[in-house]
Amino acid sequence: MVQEWLRIASTKPIVMRGLKYGLVVGSILIIINHGNAITGGTVDSTRVIQMMLTLLVPYCVSTASSVGAILDHRNSKPEA
Repeated sequence: MVQEWLRIASTKPIVMRGLKYGLVVGSILIIINHGNAITGGTVDSTRVIQMMLTLLVPYCVSTASSVGAILDHRNSKPEA
């Protein structure tokens, strides 16, 4: 099951969707959560790591949702 999940998660359409959502949603979250530090020039290495994680979270959510939907769809098909 894990190997199948990883195989689907690594397909180009899933990776591209995750990257798009990660970049768009992550950028919005970075502005919301770190905007003052960015405009104030107080971004340090810890803050940069936090920003990278902020980009990673929506990527992971998008990937998990996409893979879950594909697996649910496959499991709901009636067998012929």
